[in-house]
Amino acid sequence: MLRLYHLLLGSILLVSIPVGAKFVLPQFSPPKEVKSSAVVKLPNSNEGNIWQKILGNTAAPTNWQVAACEGNAPLLCVSSKGKRLGTVEINIYQLTNNEDFRKKLLAAGITSGSQVDYQSSQYQTQVLPVLKAWVADHYAAFAKDRQSEYGKEITFSAYPPQPVPIGKLQGIRYGFAGLKEQGGVKEQHIGHVAFDGSKLYVITTAFDPGTQTGKFEQLENLAIFQPYLYAIASDLRLP
Repeated sequence: MLRLYHLLLGSILLVSIPVGAKFVLPQFSPPKEVKSSAVVKLPNSNEGNIWQKILGNTAAPTNWQVAACEGNAPLLCVSSKGKRLGTVEINIYQLTNNEDFRKKLLAAGITSGSQVDYQSSQYQTQVLPVLKAWVADHYAAFAKDRQSEYGKEITFSAYPPQPVPIGKLQGIRYGFAGLKEQGGVKEQHIGHVAFDGSKLYVITTAFDPGTQTGKFEQLENLAIFQPYLYAIASDLRLP
């Protein structure tokens, strides 16, 4: 039943989004009927992939597999019956190399390099607006880029940022879509961002022909995997 529901959802996303409509990413709860499995330990050649260190328990649709990709690229592979369906990418940015984010932290009363209690309500209250401001800048940059690339052919529609746990960190889930003027989805992006006091973690995947990594080839498969990605993000070994 869960599989059928997700297939129907993917089909709806592909064909029934009205022109100019606001695109709202489904706010799924983690699937209750799916069994979690411990992260698969891969060969030593894969130790450079950060997913190997941070991936906690994984959840996936029936007959799908989720594991750190081979090699050193920071990619999480999603596959079924030996065929890769998509990848999720994580990028980690050191605070020392991100002046704009440091300024946002200082404006919120968070001193660079300070020891913080990540679970404290005070810290969460301080850091969430900073992460939301980061997302707003991210949206603005994408909207400007798409406007220059597509003009009026594509409508940029953003998903309201949502506070969510990312491992032991309090983070933000965000996303946006590019809607075709004649109907349908040109691209859809899903992201998570969190901050641990010294590093900014950005986890992304998408349905986007123009994206090289961190993407799904089919929108339907991204829609199916979406709630499982939410569950995986919440169980990461972060910080």
